[in-house]
Amino acid sequence: MAGTAVLGRRLSWLVGTVTEVHDETPAARTIVFDVPDWPGHVAGQHVDVRLTAPDGYSAVRSYSIANAPTANRVEITVVRIDDGEVSPYLTQTVAQGDQLELRGPIGGWFVWRPAQTEPVQLIAGGSGIVPLMAMIRTRALAQSNAPFRLLYSVRNPESVLYAAELRECSRDVSITFAYTRTVPDGWPTPPGRIDAAAVAAHTWPANAAPQCYVCGPTPFVESAADLLRAAGQEPGSIKTERFGPTGG
Repeated sequence: MAGTAVLGRRLSWLVGTVTEVHDETPAARTIVFDVPDWPGHVAGQHVDVRLTAPDGYSAVRSYSIANAPTANRVEITVVRIDDGEVSPYLTQTVAQGDQLELRGPIGGWFVWRPAQTEPVQLIAGGSGIVPLMAMIRTRALAQSNAPFRLLYSVRNPESVLYAAELRECSRDVSITFAYTRTVPDGWPTPPGRIDAAAVAAHTWPANAAPQCYVCGPTPFVESAADLLRAAGQEPGSIKTERFGPTGG
């Protein structure tokens, strides 16, 4: 596949060596790569991963980059699709020392940079937390004072990605969970999707003029963006990133 023009550059495939793997949930795994000559990335960008079989057949999937910018380091978090073509291998087979092809970073619109000082509203659905986690981590690394809020919709407590780290982050970032299937014991509200009441209660008001980032499955993103606009947020301040079926 030919290189892709991103932010004025031509991208080529690089070889990344797996330096670490760890499970986030029973169905999700974070993979850490060392990528020599990695050009650096901005929180919110993504990377292509290419797997090639011995017979020459290859499959390419795009994954959001999960880590703050660090020299030669790229992290992705993959949620397994049981009948998928790529995610079962990445979440169950790939191991430390393996080498995979990566191309990136890709994207220049759905990004957050430490030079931004306005309030930030993050809304994630499921694995849509990944690029938003990169923003939270970048904020911490840069010691930014930009105020962040996160509204995170997941099916159940067992599906939360980065659960322990988010607990630590909650000291400095306002984090609210919306559970759609089951809730933790003693949770004050029943399961439910993000609605106008949740947006009113747990996101920045329009007069704070936040920059909003919404990521998740397409129906979730469309609904959340509509709710933000209905709450008075400027349409131009709402940046969205969505994903759908890819063959896993």
